[in-house]
Order: sequence, then C-alpha cells, then structure tokens
Amino acid sequence: MNILLIGSGGREHALAWAISASPLCDKLFIAPGNPGTGQCGENVVLDIADHRAVADFCKLMGVGLVVVGPEGPLVEGIVDDLEAAGIKTFGPSKAAAQLEGSKAFTKELCAEFGIPTAAFARFTDEAAAREYVARTGAPLVIKADGLAAGKGVIMAETIEQANDALAMMFSGGLGAAGAEVVIEEWMIGEEASFFALCDGAHALPLASAQDHKRAFDGDTGPNTGGMGAYSPAPVMTKAMEEQVMAEIIRPTLAGMNQRGTPFRGVLFAGLMITADGPKLIEYNTRFGDPECEVLMPRLKSDLVPALLAARDGVLNAVDLRWSDEVALTVVMAAKGYPGTPEKGSVIKGIDKAAAEKDVLVFHAGTQARDGEIVANGGRVLNIVALGRSVSEAQAKAYAAVDLIDWPGGFCRRDIGWQAVKRERES
Repeated sequence: MNILLIGSGGREHALAWAISASPLCDKLFIAPGNPGTGQCGENVVLDIADHRAVADFCKLMGVGLVVVGPEGPLVEGIVDDLEAAGIKTFGPSKAAAQLEGSKAFTKELCAEFGIPTAAFARFTDEAAAREYVARTGAPLVIKADGLAAGKGVIMAETIEQANDALAMMFSGGLGAAGAEVVIEEWMIGEEASFFALCDGAHALPLASAQDHKRAFDGDTGPNTGGMGAYSPAPVMTKAMEEQVMAEIIRPTLAGMNQRGTPFRGVLFAGLMITADGPKLIEYNTRFGDPECEVLMPRLKSDLVPALLAARDGVLNAVDLRWSDEVALTVVMAAKGYPGTPEKGSVIKGIDKAAAEKDVLVFHAGTQARDGEIVANGGRVLNIVALGRSVSEAQAKAYAAVDLIDWPGGFCRRDIGWQAVKRERES
C-alpha cells in the first residue's frame, strides 16, 4: 500500500525509516517532512491543517494508510475527518486525543477511575491559584492545561517561581493553552517513558525509554521537549511494566471506553517511579520525541502491521520482537533553544557521523539550502547509537556527535548518566 506520514520532526524521520523498511509499504509520502525523511520516501507540500486537502491527496495518490506523527493534528481532529472520508488513519480521535490536549481532562480521568497520579487542583482564576500556592507551599509543578509545544510545564521550587509561572500563563504567555492551569504536587522518584499500542479494547506494551528534559548537563537549566533519551529504561523492570499495564494503561483504556471515547493509537505514559509505585505524570497520544528515535532502531518486527492492527481493533493477534541492545540518542539543538533558536547556520559532517557503525542520524529541525543542510528549528538533529550497554551506546553516540561540524549548535554531554552510573556500580 501507499502510506502517508504526517509531520516533520525527528520522530517522523524515525517513523519514516521504520515504515519504509516494511514489505507492505509500496510508496511512502511525508507531509511536509524534512531532508532526512526525504531519504526514506517522497516529501510533499501539503497543508496538514487543511484536512480536506489531505483527504483529497490520499484519494489521488491511492494512500491506504495515514500515520499521524505530531499531537497538533490529532487534537484538531484529523483522524475523525480522514476516517469520515474513508481513509484508514492511525491515531486517536479528537475526543480521545484530549488525553494529551488537556491536562485537566487526564487528571479528572485518573481521579474518576483510580489511576495513580500526583494530587492536583485546577484553576481558571489567577488569584485563586495564588491563594492555593500560598496555602500549599512549594515545591509545586505548574502546568498549562493545553498544548504548549513542550513549554507548558514549570517546575517551581519556590513560591515566587510558582507565582511567576502563574502570571506568565494567565497573562497569555502561552496563548489559549494557559487559560486554565493545573497545579500538582511535586513527586519524588525516577522518571520513565512507557509506550503501549492500543486498539480501543486491547493494549500491547511496546518498550520503555528515559528522556532528559532539562537543557543542560546534570539535569539543570530550563525544561525542553527533550535533549536525549535511551531505551530500555533500567527502572522499568518486567515486574514494573506489568504493574504499569495493570494500574495505569488498562484502567485508562477501560475508562475511555466507559466514557464513549475509545482510545486507538499509541499511548505514551510519562511516569514517575515513586516509593509508592508508578504514578502517571501525563499522557501523550503519539510516539514521543526523542523517545521514538530510540524505540524504532530497537524494533525487530515490521511496524506497519502493528499500526494497522491498532486501527482495526485486532491488536490481540499481534506480537512484537525487540532487540536486546540499548539505543541512545543525543539531541543536537540550535543555540538559543529552548528560547528563540538561531536559524540558518550550516551543519557539516552529518554523512560522516551516519557512516559510523551502529549509528543513525535522524533529522528534526533541518532544511536543505543551496546543497547544504542548515538549522531550521530548536532541536535539529538526533544522533542515535546502538550498543550492548548504555555505556557502550553512549560512547558511540558521542563519538558520532564529535564528527559533526556545527558551531551554531549544542548538546548535553551526559545523556544516559543515571544508567551509566548504575552499570558502573554493578
């Protein structure tokens, strides 16, 4: 079949790489794609916000499956519109995508169905929110209810930081996303990302990963969309995975079904592994970024039949095989990120890095210009390496990073540090 992949980031390059390897994929289109996805299929100029135009393209080109990468189109209801036009689409409906589109929606679902998560309160009034902060004390986590491109979560270690966050959100600093704010308790533990394919009734566990959100070494600096990741996450043992499926994933599916909004697609649970067991931080309703870049290289099975089974409601007949190797990705970002990134700087040495053994380079915010690759976003490249341990994968990844000549970029030099420390201690 012909397949259309929607999106343009590192996640989409990783998905394009996996989908294009499937015997079921005759031709892969990516809209709008990037220079990396163009190596896996054909990038097409298509306004993905115009769902009718997307449907018309699919009919014209004989597309048998659409895979939606980013969260924006999901929350805007692209799956509903394409399915209504008779086009098979992988991803949740607009109603089900609220699990990512609204923090308050997910917190209320957790409260209703007994899913372990942080204590919380919701506010649409800044004065009431400030009063709650004064009464509760710091540290707290301040979250914009809506989508905010990875910038809607502020870890407030002091009451002053919490009030500054509230002022920023309620004054329109994040647009409509901050019109409602969720204030949560600050959970203590180790974070992990866990993924499950869902078909509305069944959930198939994929793999775990650990993301690094802070911009700088030692988990310091502002929150970002993610500066690197590795898979699997050692904290996600088989027993922990089964506990997460039993206490978080399956109750979520059951709750969504009970509400009449069954969830089909990939459920990405951001978890905090606390002394009291796993708790849900938040849900994303798509493959994570940069987590997808470490999941796809470890997947030994064909991705396309699994995506089709999730859409068709027959996931119980699917089994996926994963490599025992560790995958680790280092994100190279443009200077200024996560604030205003500097665009247009030339990047050299990408091919040299990608030619290294066990290394993949996934493009994110890049653009081809006059025969050169230039930075065109915040997070620009993902340097992925496979190894028998986190230490080995980390060493290979940074050796490849050092082959890239890009004075306009930066990266963390400690991705995977917790796991490396564990390996050294054992």
